[in-house]
Amino acid sequence: MSGPPARRPAGPHSGPRSGPHSSPHSSPQSGPQSGPQSGTPQEPPAAPSTGLLAERVAIGRRGATVGRLGLGTAPLAGLFAAVGAAEAEETLTAAWEAGVRYFDTAPHYGAGLAEQRLGAFLAARPAGRATVSTKVGRLLVPGDPADGDEGFHGAPGLVRVRDYSAEGVHRSVSESLERTGLDAFDILLVHDPDEHYAEALTGAFPALARLRDQGLVKAIGAGMNQTRMLVRFVEETDLDCVLVAGRYSLLDRSAEAELLPLCARRKVGVLAGGVFNSGVLADPRPGATYDYVPAPRPVLDRARALSRVCADHGVPLAAAALQFPLRHPAVSSVVVGARSAAEVRENVAHATLDLPETLWDDLTAAGAVGP
Repeated sequence: MSGPPARRPAGPHSGPRSGPHSSPHSSPQSGPQSGPQSGTPQEPPAAPSTGLLAERVAIGRRGATVGRLGLGTAPLAGLFAAVGAAEAEETLTAAWEAGVRYFDTAPHYGAGLAEQRLGAFLAARPAGRATVSTKVGRLLVPGDPADGDEGFHGAPGLVRVRDYSAEGVHRSVSESLERTGLDAFDILLVHDPDEHYAEALTGAFPALARLRDQGLVKAIGAGMNQTRMLVRFVEETDLDCVLVAGRYSLLDRSAEAELLPLCARRKVGVLAGGVFNSGVLADPRPGATYDYVPAPRPVLDRARALSRVCADHGVPLAAAALQFPLRHPAVSSVVVGARSAAEVRENVAHATLDLPETLWDDLTAAGAVGP
């Protein structure tokens, strides 16, 4: 059975076409166009991005690129606490003005709310300037979820149903296009198929590969919080990238053992998410979260030890945590969430801060990190 198209028909309300191209406190451009086009929103002049924020890394072989720093949209959809529409738009605006052009989203985030908010924001920006990744594997159906369902607050009356079949992929992509108003996505990721390996392998991945072969998406991959299954998908499918969350950080380097070398050999891009391990590496205070639950005491103690090493160098722990994954040659981008404009500005400052090489030497000597 052929599924719904992976592109929306062009029309006055179809939104911008996305061209080639987890919040630290709560738990990624094509070249310039030749000139303004009639009916295309124009952004105010801004200083050009330089350094890290200006870098673009190719993902796959069909023209997708990501920035070295991307914005994750889960916090904007109420992860841990509700976020208002105005604050979400201010956050996205701050990222855009800083030069961020890669945005990662998913139906899971706020049961579609993140996709809606990102799409509305991009509709007012010039077409073809942003790279957008979204995910498949969870369909949204009407329901009455409790506030805080799966960690999200203030979400609409929808519940998530797992579906990694080919038909489910087509439906998911079609509905995500509808929510965002985009004509197409640059990157599509199979999302958290931990208990659905066989269905993802025989259903979701072949469906995404067909969409890519048809030119309807530029790159495909998988996004998970574990490394073992990502290794299997890299070995057994023709994917372009993986998004590994929380498994390559100052506290957890498990991706370094097998996943990152494998991706480097196979030229599979790595998008590193969860670099603050949902909060504890941004601020290791009592009650800080690690992998979305309160950090155990040994983890909190390790994070505080890392913070002391950073303090000896006059460096914020969050800056070291954000920059650490980018030191590995396999890592294409770090995807960091934010729930406010202030958090975006802080993340950008940390991403672009010059860190002394001796910091990494001392962290390595302390048994914490090392490229």
